[in-house]
Amino acid sequence: MRTLYPSAPGLRQKWANPSERSEIIDKLAQRGISFDELAATAKQPNADPFDLLCHLAFNAPLRTRRERAQRLREERKDFFDQYGPEARAVLNELLDKYAEYGTAQFVLPDVLQIPPISERGNVIEIAKMLGGGDKLREGATQLQTILYAA
Repeated sequence: MRTLYPSAPGLRQKWANPSERSEIIDKLAQRGISFDELAATAKQPNADPFDLLCHLAFNAPLRTRRERAQRLREERKDFFDQYGPEARAVLNELLDKYAEYGTAQFVLPDVLQIPPISERGNVIEIAKMLGGGDKLREGATQLQTILYAA
């Protein structure tokens, strides 16, 4: 891990960007590193993959996905406040799915077709709640970026 990313802040900067995170995950997979296996070996099934990597590689504190999500809700209320009530609810449900299942829950539009988000309507209707497809993607990306900002 340290060969690819010599410092935790450098890794954090790349991990916060969803496309760069995918590249990191691919690089690690090519080297035979699986997050599921790491979590099982470390006996930390609820750890956020980023925090697990930093804990193992840089001896950083370990956070669960739920702790990371709660911290975002408490410290970045301004992010949610920029949206209307329906859009906030969708973003909060995305965050809940992340806390329960991990970053794979940010895959759009797939996650919008799974309850409880799907109960708000079809993909187009949900996107309209956030101002359209581009705004939905932008909101989900910004949510992920601030999730790993600190």
